[in-house]
Amino acid sequence: MKMHHSVPIIVLTLLYTPPGIDGGKVLVFPLDGSHWVNMKILIEELHAKGHNLTVLRASNSWYIKKDSPFYNSITIPNTGGFDEEFFSSMISQLLKIKREGNSIWNRIQLEYEVILKFKSMHEDMTQMIEKLLEDKEIMKSIKDAHYDVILADPAVGGGAILAHKFNIPLVFNARWTINGEGHFAIAPSPLSYIPVPGILLTDMMSFLQRVKNVLIYFFTLFQITMIADPPYKSFCNKHIGPDVHYFTLFQEADIWLMRTDFTFEFPRPTMPNIVYMGGFQCKPAKPLPADLEEFVQSSGQHGVIIMTLGTLIAQLPHDVTDEIAAAFAQLPQKVIWRYTGPRPVTLGNNTLLVDWLPQNDLLGHTQIKAFVAHGGTNGVQEAIYHGVPIVGLPLVFDQPDNLFRMEAKGTAKIVDIATLDRTVFLEALKEVLHNPFYKENMQRLSKLHHDQPMKPLDRAVFWIEFVMRNGGAPHLRTQSFRMSWIAYHSIDVILTLIATLFMCVFFTMYVIRYIFRVLFKTKVKRA
Repeated sequence: MKMHHSVPIIVLTLLYTPPGIDGGKVLVFPLDGSHWVNMKILIEELHAKGHNLTVLRASNSWYIKKDSPFYNSITIPNTGGFDEEFFSSMISQLLKIKREGNSIWNRIQLEYEVILKFKSMHEDMTQMIEKLLEDKEIMKSIKDAHYDVILADPAVGGGAILAHKFNIPLVFNARWTINGEGHFAIAPSPLSYIPVPGILLTDMMSFLQRVKNVLIYFFTLFQITMIADPPYKSFCNKHIGPDVHYFTLFQEADIWLMRTDFTFEFPRPTMPNIVYMGGFQCKPAKPLPADLEEFVQSSGQHGVIIMTLGTLIAQLPHDVTDEIAAAFAQLPQKVIWRYTGPRPVTLGNNTLLVDWLPQNDLLGHTQIKAFVAHGGTNGVQEAIYHGVPIVGLPLVFDQPDNLFRMEAKGTAKIVDIATLDRTVFLEALKEVLHNPFYKENMQRLSKLHHDQPMKPLDRAVFWIEFVMRNGGAPHLRTQSFRMSWIAYHSIDVILTLIATLFMCVFFTMYVIRYIFRVLFKTKVKRA
């Protein structure tokens, strides 16, 4: 009897269980460096769900290993500079220019260096993709595998090109594309209240700030023509056709998994195929190693500060590190600092230098009082997740913009590395440590981030599997990018309506004038 009652329950359970997809095939085209850290999390989760993954990697990859228990790999010969040495040299040059001051000339130099380095990166990437397309064995293996979806990073063009080449549904793990911030590629972005990334403005701009926003936007378009257009246009003309603009391949993506959310972003228009997964890499803290836990607990009531500058910047110039160490030495808090350079001469007894630290687990520890960070997206999202206020040392790329957003939300204090000394840095630390404003605001953001019906990582995996189950998601994808600028903004319609109105007014006035002339002539004749 009990068995009969359990049957309807089992049927109902099966009916209300979301459909899955077993053993799907995923081709991954990632970007090396810190972007790979994010992609690897998605890969591991998809592997845990039973999917088969193949990663395309360059032979000189920095982070992306050939062998892994989570994926198979296809290695593409590459001799370019898109590796650790490439990033290290670029960051060193940019940091040197930044420390020379904030003059207009230095700003121009900084932008010029960025243009040169990223142009070199995209030239290297298109050469690597060309080698891939010319390798008949690799191309045959991709064709024969019948992949269900391509998961790619749009900061490089390989994923979009392969998706077009093999007609495979495309999902982006995105925040940045080769043309800038992802929203600007597919979502309405009115410059009246959408600040251009890097300009350090909020969504509430004065008239002069809106003028600045528009001018910087057109400057970014100029940068695109210098950085991405030459290599990718040339590549598309050769391998796809002169009628296909490379960026339309990106805009054809089925789903954009955005590594952000509105605890971080300012409110803005979005699109049906944008899925927000901000903080998807975050997770509850695990217990610390015994030696690290002992050091943390020794801080007592004062607590601990942690400092790390992410995956790309392990050390700063010696004079800067000496100033930072001297400031730390004056605090009662303990400090855990990820640093691999020579030991600073001003290092205090309260500071522990480590080659590596479990950042997420430390941020989730109750003894952590502040996070000194460069402002990378991962670190900012983890700080939000765990509710830890930030002292920011922005250096390059999107870091100044990320930290500015945190400062605008009252959760961070920024220190300019160009003017950093022990006094300035110490005052910033004390401000964040002792002013409850920062902690309260960050905990409010943390509460908002956690208050959602589905974990960001689960949401991301659901939409990847959705694309696999349905062979894409064209019903969510706008075709507005195929319209001309004139048609998109209805300028042709407006001009037509104005012309029609003008003609109607002109015709009406002509008719009235004609009637008056006829009436006037009739009266004259009668007189």
